[in-house]
Amino acid sequence: MPTRVWQDEAVRSALADWDFGQVSRMVRQLVPLRQEDVAALTGLSQSYLSMLECGDRRLTDVSRVVQFLTGLGTPPDLVRLPLPGISPLPDAAPACTAASGQPSAPEPVTPTAPDPTLPWTADRMLTALRLAHVADNTADWLPTDANGPVSATAMSDAAGTDTPRPASGIALNSMIQRWDAEQAEPLRRATAGTRVSHELCGHLQGTLDELRVMDKGSGSGAVADLARAHLALVVRVLERSTYDEVTGRRLTAVAADTATQAGWFAFDAGRPDAARAYMLAGLRAAHAAADDRLGAGALSYLAIHGYSSGDPRDAVRAAEAGRRRIARLDAPHLSATLLTRQARGHAAAGEGEAARRALGEASELCARGRGEDDPHWLYWMNEGEIHGQSGSAHLALGNTARAVESFGHAIQAERAGERRTHGLFLSRAAQAHARAGDLDAACAAGDEAVSIAETVQSARLREHLRDLSADLRRGGPSRRSGMGARVLAERIAALAS
Repeated sequence: MPTRVWQDEAVRSALADWDFGQVSRMVRQLVPLRQEDVAALTGLSQSYLSMLECGDRRLTDVSRVVQFLTGLGTPPDLVRLPLPGISPLPDAAPACTAASGQPSAPEPVTPTAPDPTLPWTADRMLTALRLAHVADNTADWLPTDANGPVSATAMSDAAGTDTPRPASGIALNSMIQRWDAEQAEPLRRATAGTRVSHELCGHLQGTLDELRVMDKGSGSGAVADLARAHLALVVRVLERSTYDEVTGRRLTAVAADTATQAGWFAFDAGRPDAARAYMLAGLRAAHAAADDRLGAGALSYLAIHGYSSGDPRDAVRAAEAGRRRIARLDAPHLSATLLTRQARGHAAAGEGEAARRALGEASELCARGRGEDDPHWLYWMNEGEIHGQSGSAHLALGNTARAVESFGHAIQAERAGERRTHGLFLSRAAQAHARAGDLDAACAAGDEAVSIAETVQSARLREHLRDLSADLRRGGPSRRSGMGARVLAERIAALAS
């Protein structure tokens, strides 16, 4: 919207009164726009907007209010609620131009992700990044029930609204196919904005790398909001600055890395829908940056999402796609990472032989050491990681003895500063002991895991501990181990409160 729209006193007054019918009518008159145009921007139907402007309907549902205001690009300081997403800037130039230098019309922010079957333009990439931000902020508005926050999908189903949703498994396949097939659009901007320097790109990447260090020691709860703010800054630089093609690729690579990491932080913080939206946006940005390693990294995190919160076949498909794309690179640790996540997908689907085969290949690749093309952000791949992922796969397959053995090796491995990962392996080892009937060993490992969870902000670690508590209840403890199990269950319950 032009700046003059939001400077109009009547528009400001209508916003202050939450008279969104009046807002719609005045915005259309000032620009001008048709009702169909506002419907396309906001995702509300034309018939609904007509009733809204006539006063026959009132817009009161928070998710629809957010949808309406975000679609119009309303400045957050004009409304009495924190608008989610990265609002389009007033009179912003088109986000990026193709190599021809001809600007393309900026796409409106809509409440659904860009169709993956459409050409992967720079504008659609930026739209996906904004919508991921919207999906994460929407989580802040979710109501709670006895089981905790209600998911965005469940709330949308109940209210009949169009809140941003993560892509389905079918859409993930489309994303992977387009990532493989699309040619990256050259990026460059020639506007009146400040020219981006290589030093600025380095500083933006350095900030993200510091957030990684904070995350591995303190958990995502300490950094998720910082990553979200950092992504907003990077996208703003992309939208408002001047850069050549080389700098544009580098800046977009920072956006891809930031979106993927924000997705990981959101996942560890217990927001899987927002996590998936970030990761899919990261895949688009990695494609725009022509960086196969970042794309494979986004797919590796989507694989975790698949075997943990969705369809384990998605995990296998995502990991296999990442491996195909980096096959020509000397990146054994990145390949091993993808293989461990493929193995976890196979294990979750009950495919034991395929899981063991993938783990064996991952172990061989890890033993080769880092390759010339292994990315700097891949710090966690070592023998201990292989053992830990093997333990989780064996646990999913019901091979408790093998799981206990693998977790034992993983726990003994040196993991400097990675307290959350150490806690996760301890909690899974405790589950393996409990399922094997050794509750004394389960309590010993579980107590240590709880001590870590009390100092690390990780919803995922707490979830594993709740799973452990359920396994302890299903066991047949002796009097001695039964007392330890009750004490451990009380500590786990205290974490939730």
